[in-house]
Amino acid sequence: MKTRPASPGEASDPPAPAVGLPPPAERGATVIPDRVVARIAAQVARTAQSRRAAVPPDRGGPAAPSASATVRTGSVRLHVAMDLPYPTDIARVCERIQRDVAERVAQLTGLRVSEVTLTVRRLLTAAEAGRGRVR
Repeated sequence: MKTRPASPGEASDPPAPAVGLPPPAERGATVIPDRVVARIAAQVARTAQSRRAAVPPDRGGPAAPSASATVRTGSVRLHVAMDLPYPTDIARVCERIQRDVAERVAQLTGLRVSEVTLTVRRLLTAAEAGRGRVR
């Protein structure tokens, strides 16, 4: 009897379970360091800042948001600091940014976000936000 390899369109047999390995739940856990979660949160905050506060994400705008994270047993507490444009409804914009950051960080890391603290470093007028470095 001859056998032929399966072509790309044909279904193949599922892989055989590994012999001698413990069940997946007993093998271990994936650990994401605090600094990695913080970097993810800072990037997500930058995106939320440009979306919610109408701040362009280019180099001539405000300084990039910074973030710190504390991961404990499957949940994370985040602290984000950023600049916002003036005038703006600070409470509404901050609430939306906090929600965006919590949802996206949870989605990307699989961690439960228990708290997002947002600090507004500075309020920038249109003249300050457009001012960049001169070369």
